[in-house]
Amino acid sequence: MTSACRTVIAGRTLANLMEACSDALYEFEGRNVNVSKRTLQLDIQLMRSDKLGYNAPIEVYDRKYYRYSDPAYTITDIPLTENDMNVLSETMNMLKQFQDFSLFSEFKGILNKLEDKIYTEKNRKSAIIHLDKNAELKGLRWLDELYQAILKEVVLKIMYQSFKAQYPTEVTFHPHLLKEFNNRWFLVGRKEGGNRVITYALDRILGVDYDFKTEYIPLGLDADTYYENTIGVTVLERERPQTVIFKVDRNNSPYILTKPFHHSQKIIEEHADGSITFAIYVHHNYELERLLLGFGECLEVLAPRLLRRNMRKKLKRAADLYQTA
Repeated sequence: MTSACRTVIAGRTLANLMEACSDALYEFEGRNVNVSKRTLQLDIQLMRSDKLGYNAPIEVYDRKYYRYSDPAYTITDIPLTENDMNVLSETMNMLKQFQDFSLFSEFKGILNKLEDKIYTEKNRKSAIIHLDKNAELKGLRWLDELYQAILKEVVLKIMYQSFKAQYPTEVTFHPHLLKEFNNRWFLVGRKEGGNRVITYALDRILGVDYDFKTEYIPLGLDADTYYENTIGVTVLERERPQTVIFKVDRNNSPYILTKPFHHSQKIIEEHADGSITFAIYVHHNYELERLLLGFGECLEVLAPRLLRRNMRKKLKRAADLYQTA
């Protein structure tokens, strides 16, 4: 539909409308086009229908003039449909998940207006889409501060205490990336004077300060490439990825098919009993073992040998916990 034709209906004949549409096309798009009578009639029919949501009350009077039967009607103030409301409502709920970032501070006003619009258009209903978010997760309060430091390339003084450390330590840190995995947030960068990539869990950060005297040096890390062969956040830079082969029983293999463990996942063999053997090419890290262990007796690691041995030890220790009723 010619967008220009949407704006020129106001007590005119078809000839007037054809000329007005041609002029509008030239003015808005720089195109010198003569709008045909048939094109214009089809556009009017389209505006009258609900295909575009207009339902424009266009009428003909004196057998040749076109106008809106409702003088107050305008296509710029079209009521939203029920489907529009549902889509906007769910979109708004998804966007709200990122309200911890100041990046969205200017957008909050738009969200509030959208929420008001939805409220006036329909009765409130429960959200259809629910995203997993733990608002009580420790460390979320650092999100925006760290984001701004990365954006503005500021060196940080971070007070950090790992789960294994008895006391916290202060680290001069060049932040590069914020990464989310399994509903936890991590800060990725490097220590002052070092070249190794370091990952800090936000829930172990006790304090953040700025170091404006130290020059920020970019890490030069491409996240997609860096995490290409890794499940989670623990990248084993000094170790080569391995082909991990595992067999999943018939009841659980559909879950692995529809939600692969990794983008490298492929099927090795489909067995007569309905089980499937898969392979992925990844680093052997803590997150990989946790993922595989989560399937318990439904999954068997076939290779590599070290991973299979680790799985056997951990599953045996788990079984020992249930020796007594």
